[in-house]
Amino acid sequence: MGYPLEGIRVLDFSRVLAGPFASRLLVDLGAEVVKVEPPEGDVTRYWGRKIAGISGYFNQQNLGKRDICIDLSKPDGVALVRELAARADVVVENFRPGVMDRLGIGWQELSAANPRLVMLSVSGFGQGGPESHRAAYAPIIHAESGVIDRQARATGQPAAELPLSVADTNASLHGLVGLLAALYRREQTGEGDHVDIAMIDAMLATDDHLHVALEPLDEEPESAQRSEVWETAAGPLMISGDLRWIWKQLTSHFGIEDPTPAGATLEEKIAARNAAARAFLAGLPDRAAVIEAMDRMNLAYGEVKPSRRAVDESPTLVARESIVEVSDRAGGTRKVFRSPYRFTRASSGVRGHAPHRGEHNREVLSDWLQLDAASIAALEADGVLQTDAEASAKA
Repeated sequence: MGYPLEGIRVLDFSRVLAGPFASRLLVDLGAEVVKVEPPEGDVTRYWGRKIAGISGYFNQQNLGKRDICIDLSKPDGVALVRELAARADVVVENFRPGVMDRLGIGWQELSAANPRLVMLSVSGFGQGGPESHRAAYAPIIHAESGVIDRQARATGQPAAELPLSVADTNASLHGLVGLLAALYRREQTGEGDHVDIAMIDAMLATDDHLHVALEPLDEEPESAQRSEVWETAAGPLMISGDLRWIWKQLTSHFGIEDPTPAGATLEEKIAARNAAARAFLAGLPDRAAVIEAMDRMNLAYGEVKPSRRAVDESPTLVARESIVEVSDRAGGTRKVFRSPYRFTRASSGVRGHAPHRGEHNREVLSDWLQLDAASIAALEADGVLQTDAEASAKA
């Protein structure tokens, strides 16, 4: 079975996460992605354990890509990028708005030479808006979108950053949707397009609690179902369900009596039932009894697991082959995530290891531009093309 995006060429200027995550998924779907790295490299090359000169973080987000390193401060470097973009189907970038234009490789320049080009730009606050100039990383968008404040109010804890970069991956996925829609439209019209994704837009669009902020101020919106952690003999369990429903199930299946004293207020009634329900679950003797009770009441629950246990012990992840092993380029293997797309009539999945900086300079320029060895050697001698020592050793 073939890959859905076979034949699509992607030139990827992005770094860190919001862009690289989208282009990594494009690789898994069959696109040819060439990462254009600056001489200083993607900063994520320094994040996580290094094996064969490649860090864990960079490895996860850049699997299967080819890599060229071009110094865009040199006119010949800019000219080289323009030639590559003229042969690309897609350009991905997540610079601050205006940077690509200043380099001479913005949407107007590239699309004029390649009218079928689709360009995905991911930024914190969008292209050309009143805040487009602001530096933005995922924590900034988490704060500005109201999510951090909501978390603090819900938990009663001080405001703190989320433990994963939701704003980045949301923007990546929405960018991927927009990019694929633009490619589909191109097949109908012959025209490319520029997809402008603001991280703050993507964060709000995927916020299922946003309706609360949009309600009239004089109305109290109905509370959403809360999920809370309960201590049990099976360890801490996240149980999803309103306390009223959990209490109803406990009384129906286990005959728990209502401990609420006569004349109690609503708050006292809730507190008493909550304490009784928690005491019942905490008093079950072992894990088997806890799981049997959850299943008997048909409650949605999840064990609160550290990340390593979640990856190593999930029967679903094993059955779906969601974690696979790739070469670590040092004689061993590394575990990596497989993109979540599963098709009946097409393939998807990890298609190679992560590249060293500039590892594919010669290969890409020969394939895309038909440059000969002497021309490539001249670019290397002028410092337009650069290469890591590890990549040079592989050449």
